[in-house]
Amino acid sequence: MSTQNKSNMPRIVRVRQRFKRPVVSDIPALIRDEFKRLRLDDVVKGGKRVGITVGSRGIRDILHVLRALNAEIRASGGKPVLLAAMGSHGGGSEDGQSEILRSLGITEESIGAPVVVCAKSVEIGEMLGGLKAYVLESALSVDIILSVNRIKEHTAFHGSVESGLFKMLVVGLGGPEGAAQFHSRGSGELPKLLLDIGTLITEKMPVAAGFAIVENGYEETAMIRGVAAEDFRSAEPEILEYSRSLMPSLPAKNLDALVIEEMGKNYSGTGIDTNIIGRLRIEGVPEPEVPAIQKIVVLDLSDESHGNANGIGLADAATKKLVEKIDRYVTYLNCVTTGFMIRGATPVYMETERETIDLAIRSLGVKKPEEIRLIQIPNTLHLTECFVSEALLPEVEALPETEIVGELADMKFGEDGNLIDRIGK
Repeated sequence: MSTQNKSNMPRIVRVRQRFKRPVVSDIPALIRDEFKRLRLDDVVKGGKRVGITVGSRGIRDILHVLRALNAEIRASGGKPVLLAAMGSHGGGSEDGQSEILRSLGITEESIGAPVVVCAKSVEIGEMLGGLKAYVLESALSVDIILSVNRIKEHTAFHGSVESGLFKMLVVGLGGPEGAAQFHSRGSGELPKLLLDIGTLITEKMPVAAGFAIVENGYEETAMIRGVAAEDFRSAEPEILEYSRSLMPSLPAKNLDALVIEEMGKNYSGTGIDTNIIGRLRIEGVPEPEVPAIQKIVVLDLSDESHGNANGIGLADAATKKLVEKIDRYVTYLNCVTTGFMIRGATPVYMETERETIDLAIRSLGVKKPEEIRLIQIPNTLHLTECFVSEALLPEVEALPETEIVGELADMKFGEDGNLIDRIGK
């Protein structure tokens, strides 16, 4: 049993987008080749204890990458361990780190290497100006460190390096103290901070190499590159540019409303990818000109976020069910650590999805349903399919890599007020 849309809501149609799609066909073989190319077999032999960094991000093929690295290290005579490296995530506690890693499927049983969690940061060096390099105490217990991370655009700053190998060392392996120091600086300083502190860590610690992962617009692994530690500064910017070229995007840049079915840490470090929505909400930093979206609606929070709703403050409206899932301590700790408090602010919220979307549309002023420029997406990571409103059809149909699937129809809601037609689960 369902009820039809209210008269102020536009009709929508499903759209399929096609993005560039390079894919790594054999991850273990590629890891093996990169491992040999960097001569890591010689580096780790002799029973050396090799720490592989593991973060809190939901990287699609991370289990395959970790298993392959574990196999190569063992075959070369080394002893691999998985070093939890997630800054202040997991509430800044060892139990929280373990819970996040288990939720990602990262356990000793699944990978074949013991998992080491640690929440205590130690200082290993100081730079001119008083900035310090921190690492987790657990990092001091290994002979070799391999930085493993996905390289992609960050949601709070832009520069020659963003999310990647250096950030895994500075913020992830830096633990609570490293993360707090990093996020205490202005966003304009952060890329240089990554380069400078990251370089110091590679000099002070036994960082041998990194394995950079790039995903395409379908969240598939497009590239894995082994990088020697001394080449991080030159290689990361190049890999970041390649990652940018594969990023998905919305099929239109000027919207009245964007409806996001689900937000969460498994989709973006900020819950909602700022690069997709064109909002930063950082004091003193101008907002991007595109995309330009008047109202952003978020309907739910993913279970994988464990109550961390960092990024909810980027939205204009949310549902009551989302708000009730928020773990305020975890969310606010994340926001305090990054320094972007407004991103944890709770927007206006309504009882049902229908009421929430209706409220956002009414806030646009007097507009006919056929004039409303609206897009509905599952989250800000998976954009290959979405719903677009009637007003957007002419420009979306003109895009060469976009296909209209189905016919225009009303937005339909069940008796519980939830959307019936959705892209996500």
